[in-house]
Amino acid sequence: MPKETSSAIPDHAASSVKAAADTAAAAPATPSAQQNSWLSKLGPGLITGAADDDPSGIATYSQAGAQFGFGMLWTLLLSFPLMVGIQIISARIGRVSGHGLAANMRRHFPAWLLHAIVSLLLIANTINIAADVAAMGEAFRLLAGGPAPWYALGFGLLSLLLQVFIPYQRYVRILKWLTLALLAYVATVLVVKVPWLAVARATVLPQLSWNPAYLTTVVAIFGTTISPYLFFWQASQEVEELRADPAASALKKAPHQACGNFRRIRLDTVIGMGFSNLVAFFIMLTTAVTLHAQGISAIASSAQAASALRPIAGEFAFLLFALGIIGTGLLAVPVLAGSAAYAAAGAFGWKSSLELQVGGARKFYAIIIGSTLVGALLCFAPVDPIQALYWSAVINGVISVPLMIAMLVLARRPAVMGDLPISRRLAALGWLCTLTMGLAVLAMLATMGV
Repeated sequence: MPKETSSAIPDHAASSVKAAADTAAAAPATPSAQQNSWLSKLGPGLITGAADDDPSGIATYSQAGAQFGFGMLWTLLLSFPLMVGIQIISARIGRVSGHGLAANMRRHFPAWLLHAIVSLLLIANTINIAADVAAMGEAFRLLAGGPAPWYALGFGLLSLLLQVFIPYQRYVRILKWLTLALLAYVATVLVVKVPWLAVARATVLPQLSWNPAYLTTVVAIFGTTISPYLFFWQASQEVEELRADPAASALKKAPHQACGNFRRIRLDTVIGMGFSNLVAFFIMLTTAVTLHAQGISAIASSAQAASALRPIAGEFAFLLFALGIIGTGLLAVPVLAGSAAYAAAGAFGWKSSLELQVGGARKFYAIIIGSTLVGALLCFAPVDPIQALYWSAVINGVISVPLMIAMLVLARRPAVMGDLPISRRLAALGWLCTLTMGLAVLAMLATMGV
């Protein structure tokens, strides 16, 4: 991974940070300083990365594996450092400034740009919630029989109740445990036969193609792995962690805390994005060695992928795949609804925290409740889920590039970051991610005939 994801502090701030750090070293250890286990440092990055492998993402990776075999595995190797770079930038903005992305954009960019991005994000996230709870309902129907839309509504309501009625510190522990659901896809690979030498060759030395279907799938994978809602979520979760620790302050006001927090952010994000991409790799690999090998190339949903695995890979592989859909959905739906609520609250200056009761942040919770319920109720509407996800991907593609540009500007601006702006190397990685997404969006528009 590029060295730039390290937590180096800019040279011009080194002396002031060192002096503050020396003073802090002489002070008694705080509760947060005593939490030095690497496991305790995992949180926003791990949850963000795991939420990226939601049921709609599983459908994308399954389709890629079924249609192209090992031919798309290289995309996950390439997207990993790009994801790490851009997510570290979003996390640092939140931790250094003490505000989420939308709140910072409200202070430094035109209102029309922020409102357009937030409105499109809310639409895309609601569509994505609908697709995810529908996939969870279908997966549960495969396991137990019965009406999938009602199961979907039940999962939506369960997710909503967890967000609204459980305080942040307890709720985030539930989300951490839900990341274990992704291990189902690691286990699935263990029950199928994999030609690992061919897999390694295809991953490192890919056979690229200009075929429109190939390009469309590449765009879909990048759009799934690098999504705007992940930027808003991780930055906001850093702010939540900041508020939850009485000994912590926004880093631009407490630069002596920067070194430890930057190391934690790096570890958390590298593990979270690595876990996300590894699981996506295994999903694609599983469908490649089973469905693609049997000539099954058309997969419309994650539940269909699970169903197709049953006669080929066996009952156990089917069970793991289906249970993974439900577990990842329970993790992803709160992140989708929550990121939209954080973005709207930041854009309009509302109170926003999952630690607050509903009465203390009514507008914030109204977005969470509204987007989750609308998404769940869309499962009863005569809407083509594939078309819905298609337009969700288009919307995410449209807003991702200007949003990443805005993030990179904010991350180098002293008014936002004080004496702790991101370094040139981390900025370069961020710009590379932005360029990659820009090219992906242009390819997407070209395949649409625009």
